[in-house]
Amino acid sequence: MSMEDIRLQAFAKINLFLEVIGKRLDGYHNIETIFQSIGLHDTLVIRKTERQPQQHIINCNSAIVPSDQANLAWKAVALLQSHYPQIGAVDIEIQKRIPVAGGLGGGSANAAAVLFALNQLYDLKLTVQGLSRFGCQLGADVPFFFWVVRLWEKELEIN
Repeated sequence: MSMEDIRLQAFAKINLFLEVIGKRLDGYHNIETIFQSIGLHDTLVIRKTERQPQQHIINCNSAIVPSDQANLAWKAVALLQSHYPQIGAVDIEIQKRIPVAGGLGGGSANAAAVLFALNQLYDLKLTVQGLSRFGCQLGADVPFFFWVVRLWEKELEIN
C-alpha cells in the first residue's frame, strides 16, 4: 500500500434491539435500536487513479454486488466529489464477506470506509462528525460505522 491507496476492513453490525416507533410521512420508520459491530468484515482497497473524475471502477468478488452508480461505495465517492472537486476517479476493490442484503450493514460499512479513505487520500481534514454528516446522506446507519474509525486509524499507522 502507498499514499495513493488505502486498505480497510469494513465491519458488519447486528441489531441487538429494534423497535419500530411509527411511520413517517416519507415512508420510512422511526426506530429505536442498539447496534453492535461484529468481527465479520469486507476488505476494501481504495486507490487513486489518473482517470476522469466519474470513471470509477468497482471490482468485487460477489457477482450480485453492483459495480456502478447503484453501489453505495460509488455514491460515497460521488457525494464527496460534489463538495471536493479535487477528488478524482478511484478504483475500489471489495472482498465481500458480509452477506448481501442480510441486514448486517455491509453496503453502509463499505460506504463509510470509502468516505474515510478519501478523507485520508485527499487530506480533506474532515472530522468524524463531518464524515458522519456526509454518511447520513447515504443511509441512516452509515454514521454508526465511523465508531470503528479508531480501528482504521490504528491499521493505517501499522501499515
